Formats: sequence, structure tokens, C-alpha cells
Amino acid sequence: MSEREQTPAGGVRGPDDWREQTIPGIQPVAAPVWAGAPGPPPPPGYAPRPAPEYSTTPVRVRRPDSLASLLLLMAGIAAGVSLLLRWPPMSDLTGWDLVRRGFDDAADGGVAALFDNGSWQPMAVVLGGGVLFLLGLLVVLPARSHRFLGVLALLVSLAAGAGVLVPLAGVDWDPAAIDTGFWFAAAVPVLGLLGALKALLTGPRWR
Repeated sequence: MSEREQTPAGGVRGPDDWREQTIPGIQPVAAPVWAGAPGPPPPPGYAPRPAPEYSTTPVRVRRPDSLASLLLLMAGIAAGVSLLLRWPPMSDLTGWDLVRRGFDDAADGGVAALFDNGSWQPMAVVLGGGVLFLLGLLVVLPARSHRFLGVLALLVSLAAGAGVLVPLAGVDWDPAAIDTGFWFAAAVPVLGLLGALKALLTGPRWR
């Protein structure tokens, strides 16, 4: 008999096929089904892995406020430049001289001397510009919202603005009565207000 005649028709394995030979007493391994369907019990200590929970609630993303930071940093830089230039025309008094005079008045007569001599005005502008510069460094850090820093920058800018408007009103708003340093000082509350409003009005980003 030929090999073709010995092979079962239709691809059916014969009883002498080696793939049908098993060791006596060995049960075939069934696929375990442990999710409630019929099957062998799970091994000891087995616990089904819970399905991951996905939330559809949007979350706030931490991000910097680059534009607000730039405006606040420029306000601080303007205050620093005003220290090097003259404030009143036809005088050698720079912003640094006026601020130093304010510290001397505060040391001699306290806070009352600052308001009596008008020394608080350049100090409010220059020190306010320094605070705005620090706030600009903080606003550039990623956060969910910068509104708290914006409120602080707004208050500082208002104080610096008072230090600019009061001496302007004292010279009847005459531009000829002020020099270049005072113009840089006037830029401090303007830039500070713009940066504060940017930080306040920029809402959080949701993802």
C-alpha cells in the first residue's frame, strides 16, 4: 500500500499519528476562565485587576503668563533706569538722590516726615518698581492661575501711580517741569497696571 493510501482522507489524523499519542493519566489543559464563566477555580491569592477609571472632568493646566511677566519686568527696569537720571529739570538730583533723601527723612522723623517733605513719592515709584520686577519673575513660573499675583501687582502699581500723579499735579501738569528720569518713573505704574490686568484677566486653561 502506498503512502498516499495510508494517509486518511480529508486531513483526518489516524490512530497511529504521533500527535494523537498522549501519556496515560494526563488530562488536557483547559483555558482558565476566571471572570465568572464555568471553568476551574482561580489559583489562591488571585484577584481580578479592576478596569482603569477615566474621568471626563476637565482639569486646569499649569502654565506661565509670559506677556504679564514681560510687562512687570519692564516696569521694574524702568524704575531702575529712573535712578540714574535727573527727575527735576535744571537740577543734579537723580532718582537715587531722591530715594536716599527719603530714607534719611524716614530715619530722622519716621513715616510722618516722608509725607511732610514729599519724599514718599520717589520711594513709592522706585520701590514699587522693584516689587513689580519680583512679581514678574513669579508670574513667569507655571501655575494654574496668576490672579493673586495680579492683585498684588495692581495694588503696587496704584501706589506707584500716586507717587507720579501727586508731583505732576504739584507742577500743574507742566511737562517742562520734569526731566527724563521722571518720564521713566511715570512708565512704572503704566507698565505695572498693564501687567497686572493681563495676569488678572487671563483665565485658567482647561484640558
